[in-house]
Amino acid sequence: MNKITGFKDFSRVEEHYEPVAERVKNYREFVFALTDSQARQQTARCMDCGTPFCTSACPVNNIIPDWNNLVFELDWRTALDVLHSTNNFPEFTGRICPAPCEAACTLAYNDVAVGIKSVEHAIIDKAWLQGWVVPQPANTSTNKTVAVVGSGPAGLAAAQQLARVGHDVTVFEKNDRVGGLLRYGIPDFKMEKLLIDRRVAQMQAEGVKFKTSVNVGVDITASELMAGFDAVVIAAGAEQPRDVPLPGRELTGVHYAMDFLVPANKQVADDCDTRITAKNKHVVIIGGGDTGSDCVGTANRQGAAHITQMTRSPQPPDEDDVLVWPGWPNKMRTSSSHKEGCDRYWSVLPKRIEGKNGQVTALTAVRLEWINGRMQEIVGSKFEIKADLILLAAGFVSPMQQLVDAFGAEQDSNKNIKSSTDGKYAYHTNVDKLFVAGDMRRGQSLVVWAIREGRQCARSVDAYLMGSSVLPL
Repeated sequence: MNKITGFKDFSRVEEHYEPVAERVKNYREFVFALTDSQARQQTARCMDCGTPFCTSACPVNNIIPDWNNLVFELDWRTALDVLHSTNNFPEFTGRICPAPCEAACTLAYNDVAVGIKSVEHAIIDKAWLQGWVVPQPANTSTNKTVAVVGSGPAGLAAAQQLARVGHDVTVFEKNDRVGGLLRYGIPDFKMEKLLIDRRVAQMQAEGVKFKTSVNVGVDITASELMAGFDAVVIAAGAEQPRDVPLPGRELTGVHYAMDFLVPANKQVADDCDTRITAKNKHVVIIGGGDTGSDCVGTANRQGAAHITQMTRSPQPPDEDDVLVWPGWPNKMRTSSSHKEGCDRYWSVLPKRIEGKNGQVTALTAVRLEWINGRMQEIVGSKFEIKADLILLAAGFVSPMQQLVDAFGAEQDSNKNIKSSTDGKYAYHTNVDKLFVAGDMRRGQSLVVWAIREGRQCARSVDAYLMGSSVLPL
């Protein structure tokens, strides 16, 4: 790097957040990208390692040292080209990716990692502001047709890559707007939907056609889709939620997290007027992951009286365990939503949902102790939490089986569509000309993994249709 001692000379600079008291009044994004000077100082901390663990830890293999150096040299335009060479949608990952690249940063071994995610955010936001992000239509058409089922990050990445090499691509989305769980599962305060809309406009200019409110397997059969296209990519999400089968589960006021988040997101977009509301309620969220955190942020904005999030997992340590570097460390993570107000319970096992007149009133739980990795209930630790609304955020177990079964593809033990990432045609299923990518293949995962699989699947589809492919690995 041009600033050889930058990692010693400069401290990490975090992105600026709007104060809690202001941001909970609305659903707008509240994280502001670094200024040019802050981003340049951040990139000066990059050590330009001989082995860039940040790149290998990134699912899309972002060439991080290169665009760090370009930002340091104030060559933002070329930095954008390097960023886009591996990632179709850095404005998504620059906001919602947990940044495994930073966990693997060499500087993170005994210091604070380079703010890689914040630099990515700064590059792409500047690029849109400057008008550098433009359509890249293919020069010629291959006259080959491809259907993509699902318009989440995997489907969008596959569709864009295939369109840019000249294929006629149609994306089918069961909802009335494009974006999948990017649109309906992630609250606007984490990622405003304008970001999706402008990418869709870019892709339309590149020739991609979008058909919304089309539920494949219902509105159009799998056989019709297979007969009408030269290749089909299944890129829907893992949408089957994991249930928490407690006594009292049937009571009014107990819902899956997505049954709460999706209507709330539609309400923000003025798409519907009815929703499950947390206003003036005592909310209990079962599940300690990102979906639960999104429920916390949404409930706070709806005016919840009190919020509790619980998980059976033990509370992680406050500091990184350097022994797992460059892997993903088990450490305490506090999201921006948690900082807006909620109680967090660790090592807690829900036992029973209490109710009166068919309506939930409380949750009974016990505390746990973990011995050699196994949990045991602590005798006499039973307690009760007041609850008017209980949200189940325990993850997702599989794709929706109706869609999986419609194509008759082989499934793995987790009921995902089975395919390999190796061989002549990676991501190809046992059904001729049928490919699969993203959560539909690997199970619930990160947006950045979905983008990677969509890109790689597109290369395989292109090779299948044309005999070879110029798309990147």
